[in-house]
Amino acid sequence: MRAVLQRVSRAAVAVEGETISQIGPGLLVLLGVGHEDSEQTAQRLAAKILALRIFADKDGRMNEPLGEREILCVSQFTLYADTRKGNRPSYTDAAEPQRAASLYEQTCEALGAKRGCFGAHMELEITADGPVTIVLEVT
Repeated sequence: MRAVLQRVSRAAVAVEGETISQIGPGLLVLLGVGHEDSEQTAQRLAAKILALRIFADKDGRMNEPLGEREILCVSQFTLYADTRKGNRPSYTDAAEPQRAASLYEQTCEALGAKRGCFGAHMELEITADGPVTIVLEVT
């Protein structure tokens, strides 16, 4: 599984102009599922995200985990884009939609995350909390 984590002051996701989920301070997780990923991969990724110390402590150092902050998780198969050949990305390493949807839901559940709409064209509003973007891959 591949994830891009963005620390946010707020984030929202809309489908067809209607906001379906939003959070205050916390993490926006863009989540890609590969064809080799499993339920165990989803659990390991969720545990890693919840344990990452990327929030400021009382001294301003990135030393605190998520804690009581919120998570918004959005499916993002394009994280599996292979651009090594040509100019059109290939997505052959992304999981097929039914399997990806199941593992996406399991990951969201393990994170206690609010969700986007799997497979939909979504619009994201993001207010980043500092330049904190983490790329995470768990196999």
